[in-house]
Amino acid sequence: MSFNRQIEYQLHPLRETLYNELHIRPFPKVETPQLITHLVACCAERDLLKRAFDQLCDLCRRYGVNLPQDDTAFFQQDFGDFSIHWERHVEFYSLTIMTAVINDGEPFEHAAVDLLPADWLRALPGQMVGAFHLIIDDHRLDYSSAALTRCFEAQPLMAGNVANQRAQVYTAFKIHGDNHGRFVIRNQGLNTSQMGQLARRTMDLETYRLLALLSLPLAKRIAPQLLDMDRKLAEMLNRIKELESSRGERELLEKLTQVEARLETYRAETNHRFSATRAYHQMVKDRLEGIKEESIEGALSLGEFISRRLDPALRTCDSMQTWMEDLSKRIERASDLMRTRVNLNLQEQNRSQLTAMNRRSRLQFRLQETVEGLSIAAISYYAVGLLSYLFGGLPLKNWGIDKNVLLASSIPVVVIVIWYVTHRIKHRLIKDQDVCE
Repeated sequence: MSFNRQIEYQLHPLRETLYNELHIRPFPKVETPQLITHLVACCAERDLLKRAFDQLCDLCRRYGVNLPQDDTAFFQQDFGDFSIHWERHVEFYSLTIMTAVINDGEPFEHAAVDLLPADWLRALPGQMVGAFHLIIDDHRLDYSSAALTRCFEAQPLMAGNVANQRAQVYTAFKIHGDNHGRFVIRNQGLNTSQMGQLARRTMDLETYRLLALLSLPLAKRIAPQLLDMDRKLAEMLNRIKELESSRGERELLEKLTQVEARLETYRAETNHRFSATRAYHQMVKDRLEGIKEESIEGALSLGEFISRRLDPALRTCDSMQTWMEDLSKRIERASDLMRTRVNLNLQEQNRSQLTAMNRRSRLQFRLQETVEGLSIAAISYYAVGLLSYLFGGLPLKNWGIDKNVLLASSIPVVVIVIWYVTHRIKHRLIKDQDVCE
């Protein structure tokens, strides 16, 4: 039966990427003995990662080896006396130099990084946050207490049985005289694949431990600022009940807005860093679980040391982030309270103004009615005067009509007619105004 028949499916555009994602960073196969140098450089700007990739390409051209692909996130290549493992991450890149060339002399007297050109190393972009050497040994080194003390320059030593007691890891988690950290892995039965996994997890453990601690100085720096903002907020809240004027309320609301803007600046500055710390901390825990460490009698284990030092740092960062969120909520509630007070005062002022306007409107209406009555009387007076001239020109005596009696009788009629006409004009004006509105 043949299974080579091609079936045309409608494929997802990310299907191949999803399949390849788990194979981007394979575990290397590491022979014993081996010297390893691991470098980790932070790149805050995207351009630095591009420069780091260009620097890697330059090294490949110098040694005449294959260049990495433009979009690669992982590159490994044999350069003859040494091999290179290069990885690109979101905010850093790592460079691992490995060599099986073991020179005579004291441990860490020679390092794998010594095989790289010095000018090329000086041109590496980014800020080096992690730089440490690993020695993978079988039984060549002296593991007595005195020898290990010399090896780690009398620094307090951490050690543990790992990989189901088939290897041991020694380190001081310190920067030594050569400006590098140091690890010794003693192989007691691991094959090349298993040693590659252990070496990779050990390097990841130290890398992510350092990256997780990047936010601790930031948390310590903003802690006094948060304390100052907390104190100012408490003082402003106490002042709310003492405010007596709208001007004081506006000034206090402006101060609250300034504190809120300052706090949001800190939150924007630290949110990414604190979130990354939690992610790196989880990776450290995963790597510790992966090496399956068991304690060695009389020595502090790696996991115990990291838990005692790294966990409090993470809790400090978490507490700073929680503190900022709490401050933000309190400032928001205080601002809402101040805005409510300002709105209530404005409503009270508007109500007072409306009451005064209503009073003025009533007075104006009464004045208008008075003026309207006086206008009717004045018009009626002039109208009666005109009628007097009119009646004077008529032969009223021939008709047997007394002029004074007729004039007196016309006055009520004139007044009623003028009042009616004035009322109609006023009614029409009001109606036209309502239509326009």
